Amino acid sequence: MKRNSLSSFSVSLWLLFTAVMLPDVESAKGKYAHMLFNELFEDYSNALRPVEDTDKVLNVTLQITLSQIKDMDERNQILSAYLWIRQSWYDAYLKWDKDKYDGLDSIRIPSNLVWRPDIVLYNKADDDVSEPVNTNVVLRYDGKITWDAPAITKSSCVVDVSYFPFDSQQCNLTFGSWTYNGNQVDIINSLDSGDLSDFVDDVEWEIHGMPAVKNVITYGCCSEPYPDVTFTLILKRKSSFYIFNLLLPCILISFLAPLGFYLPADSGEKVSLGVTVLLALTVFQLMVAEIMPPSENVPLIGKYYIATMTMITASTALTIIIMNLHHCGSEAKPVPRWARVVILDYMSKIFFVYDVGENCTSPKKRKEEERKLERDDGCQRRHKEVRSRLSDRNDDCDLKEKLNGNLNKSHGVHGENVREAVNCCSCYKMLIKNIEYIANCVRDHKANRAKGIEWKKVAKVMDRFFMWIFFIMVFFMSVLIIGKAA
Repeated sequence: MKRNSLSSFSVSLWLLFTAVMLPDVESAKGKYAHMLFNELFEDYSNALRPVEDTDKVLNVTLQITLSQIKDMDERNQILSAYLWIRQSWYDAYLKWDKDKYDGLDSIRIPSNLVWRPDIVLYNKADDDVSEPVNTNVVLRYDGKITWDAPAITKSSCVVDVSYFPFDSQQCNLTFGSWTYNGNQVDIINSLDSGDLSDFVDDVEWEIHGMPAVKNVITYGCCSEPYPDVTFTLILKRKSSFYIFNLLLPCILISFLAPLGFYLPADSGEKVSLGVTVLLALTVFQLMVAEIMPPSENVPLIGKYYIATMTMITASTALTIIIMNLHHCGSEAKPVPRWARVVILDYMSKIFFVYDVGENCTSPKKRKEEERKLERDDGCQRRHKEVRSRLSDRNDDCDLKEKLNGNLNKSHGVHGENVREAVNCCSCYKMLIKNIEYIANCVRDHKANRAKGIEWKKVAKVMDRFFMWIFFIMVFFMSVLIIGKAA
């Protein structure tokens, strides 16, 4: 118990001593920092390169940390990014012995007080002339200066939208000194790539790397080499938004185009359906055109829209032609022999097309049509019998006329029976002529009606044929663009 009380008492004394002496230590360090600052910058100039030998190269270490992608403007080809730029170098005139200043090994001072390398972004695309942020630098006792400054950069980026919305982009960020050549200031990569540890995930782009490469270029104006460091930002677009808002509606709308061939011709909506689908795709095409830059490279989704619109235009034109075949009346020519063999005999069986008004799922209608045919055959038989009887009676009348003529010649007598027979024969003749006229009219009407039915069946078969052709085309086009996405 005594030992525990003694240990707790010693700890409390130590904390009291620290609390009393810590402000004195801090004040002492502050005093030495003011003294150091006055001595260092008494004769210091930030206008000249801080090297003791002017022929010596000053090495500047550069490190870039990507924090966030603010915007990718594909139309203007500008990448806006939020970066942290770290530069470090050694200043030969800003050194001190830390033992003289109570172990003070570093101080933080405004960056405009020391010499800074004029490293800028070469491919800058910002209209505003912005100065670097005047943040503090960390100055160490051995002369090493570390300058961390945030920056919002707008750089030019060549955007290739050939595979939009499944595209990948590579944007370069090239940093180099604007006035110092490689014999005066040399740039060294701190890392082999940009730092992505603090990157904030973007809703539209995925980062697949940011490799850094040092280049030494000799320009035509000068003979001295100019080094620079190029960071290549590899981006992959997240295509889910565009799939659900641009691509999927187009695929669903394009599948409506072949259904226009399945729509009955008498409904009067076949052409209007094709025109409506074409207008809907035109709206989506305009939306894509507003996003993409006006370049010769047509994006993948734009090619899909154009191909689909061409297909719908062709389907609408074919629908008009097929509707003309459907509405061929009695004045049209008969169906050609080759069309009757190829379309009516073979293609109708392949595409399961039956006669107009007939349905393969309604056997009752077949039975009713068979009964109608039997009734028509019965009527035709009765008509033949009537005609045969009338012809027999006509022959009898002719015989009676001959007999009456002979009797009249032989006896010269006109009786009432003879007049009645002659009147009956003339009535029969008029009746036969009328029946023959009606039969001819009915026969011609049936022939014309059969001709129109054949043309309607030809139109129906062609509708089914083109419906499946366009369904296959839409399917393969959709598979092709989804394969590009994969």
